Amino acid sequence: MLVITRKVGETIVIDGNIRVTVLSHKGSKIRLGIEAPDYVSVDREEIHDRKVLEQVPYSPGDGL
Repeated sequence: MLVITRKVGETIVIDGNIRVTVLSHKGSKIRLGIEAPDYVSVDREEIHDRKVLEQVPYSPGDGL
């Protein structure tokens, strides 16, 4: 994991076409702006996890 420090208004670039900008911070929360091509899916982790679970077919005997 890469750990970096950025100030409000500063950006990191991932793979040349994904930009993550620090928009603001208030207390322990920060707001990020993410620019990515349409073919790149950008989700909060809990949304991503839900999508992954919905794609896994249920099989009797899985214990779920």
